[in-house]
Parts: sequence; structure tokens; C-alpha cells
Amino acid sequence: TMNGSEPARMTTTPAQTAAPNHAPAEAFTPPSGQVWIDGALVPAAQASVSVFDHGVLYGDGVFEGIRAYNGRVLKLESHLKRLEESARAIRLDIPYSLPQLDAAVRQTLEVNGLRDGYIRLVVTRGAGTLGLHPFRCPNPCTFVIAAEVRLYPQELYDHGMAIVTASTIRNHPGALSPRIKSLNYLNNILAKIEAIDAGVLEAVMLNHQGCVAECTGDNIFIVKDGRLLSPPLHAGVLEGVTAQLVYGLADRLGIPQQRTDLTKHDLYTADEMFLTGTAAEVIGVTQVDQRTIGDGKVGPVTKQLLAAFRELVGHNAPED
Repeated sequence: TMNGSEPARMTTTPAQTAAPNHAPAEAFTPPSGQVWIDGALVPAAQASVSVFDHGVLYGDGVFEGIRAYNGRVLKLESHLKRLEESARAIRLDIPYSLPQLDAAVRQTLEVNGLRDGYIRLVVTRGAGTLGLHPFRCPNPCTFVIAAEVRLYPQELYDHGMAIVTASTIRNHPGALSPRIKSLNYLNNILAKIEAIDAGVLEAVMLNHQGCVAECTGDNIFIVKDGRLLSPPLHAGVLEGVTAQLVYGLADRLGIPQQRTDLTKHDLYTADEMFLTGTAAEVIGVTQVDQRTIGDGKVGPVTKQLLAAFRELVGHNAPED
């Protein structure tokens, strides 16, 4: 989700207000702090990978976006398991055990003095030849970045956000499984450009059959007649860690739920809609393609799930 997702660089401009399509690029500021790379901590401004790395040349690698709350890493075991499964699917051997990666994540948080933040864990194929041959890259590269997270503006959590449907469809699952969280995000980036051009912050992506898959960086849910509905895995969905937490919270709250194919019509006629992701957490959607969702306000089920999520992570964020 895809979801899960990366920290968004947002402004406080309401999503419903059109923004310039191409705002001037911000000057790059060398980061502070330290990055864990291949077993060593180095100053973030000096951390680098080779220009011959397959991750740079071809997007050949896998990653996880992870959150820490109050010094606890949310669902770290689940993230590490998904990383391992993504790597196995593309025949990439991670050069560290899961306990070693666990320790690397915690060490990076600690050395940067972060109790609340965002962690990016990446494994690339490593440096090799300029050709496609992946097995001429003998040493995969692994690194961990920890930084403060930038969420959507609070205004959007309070009043909801607008999104659009992208014309860029989700990659065909027969070509590349969306359940692989790979470094190749071009599919999502093209859809994200459509959102930016429309003056909003997210876009829904449909699959090759015209059914709803997910957004560019978040999973999507709707509420209809009191039921929580979301696309099934076969629709082309990354199995989001935050989404899994939301399913569990809905069970606990007695909210009936179903994973089923959804169309744009289902989105337009929903009573409520919200997105989930590592950085986004749970955020309501009140407009899709200029159609008002429900009464145009963040709905009661969305508010209930957001409150339950924040209570969960605020008190004792589960690490497994």
C-alpha cells in the first residue's frame, strides 16, 4: 500500500483546492543523523550505493516502510516477514537474518534519537554489470533510514480528503505480483502524477478488469450499509500491514467486513471511504472524481476506526 507507504511531503492546502501542477522543486538539504548500511552506521549525508547497483539501474530490490510509536516499532515482525517474502519472490537472497534486521532497525532508531518516526528498510540486488543478469551482482546492499514522519495535514483528518481515479492502471498481477513490495514504483508514480495534476494528494488505481485495486501509496476501504468493504488480494493489492490492523480493529468493534471486487460505481455511492497506510494511518475520503461521498464529512465508522488505531499505537504499539 503500496501502501504502506512513504511519508508524504504535504502542504496545508485543502485537497479540494486545486494546486499548481508543477510547484518549484525544493532545494535538497543533506540529511542529518546516521544511516545503517551493510552492517555499519554512517553519516546520512555520506550514505550511498553504487551507480552500478541493480536497485539504481533497474529498480531491482525490495523494501518496507515501517513506523515507530513511543519507542516501539509497529508490527516489525510482520514487516520483516513481508520483506523476506518479497525477496524470495524475486530470488533475492537477503544477506542478514531477520533477527539481524530487527536489531538494525532498532539500532538506527536509537542512534538517531527517535521514539516516533518512519523507518525505510531496503535490500537491493547490489552492484554488478550494466546488463540485466541479476546473478552477476554478488553482494546485495542493505540499508536502514530512520527519520521523522510527515503526515497529511491535520485538516484532512478532520474534514476528509479528495482523490481522483487514475487512468494509469495497476500492473497486471500476471506480470508482476502487487504483493511484492519492490523498488520499482514507476506504475504508482505515474498515477501519483495524475493526482498532482488534478490538485489532490492521492489517486485510486484500477486493475486490468476495471475493478478497484488500491491507491498509489495506500489501501482503500468503503463503508456501505454498515459493512466495511475492501478489494480482495486477487484485485491487485499489496497486503498492507496497517490494513491488517484495521481488519482486526473492525472485528473487535463488531463492524461486519467483506473483501470483494469493487467498481468506481461502488466508490461513488459509498456511505464512507477511507485510506490506510504506514504514513497515512487511517484517513477519511470525502470526494472522489468530484463526487461527494456520503454527506461530505468524515463518517462515523471511519472516525471510530481512526480513534481505535490511535489508541492502539499510542498506548502500546504491537510489534508482532
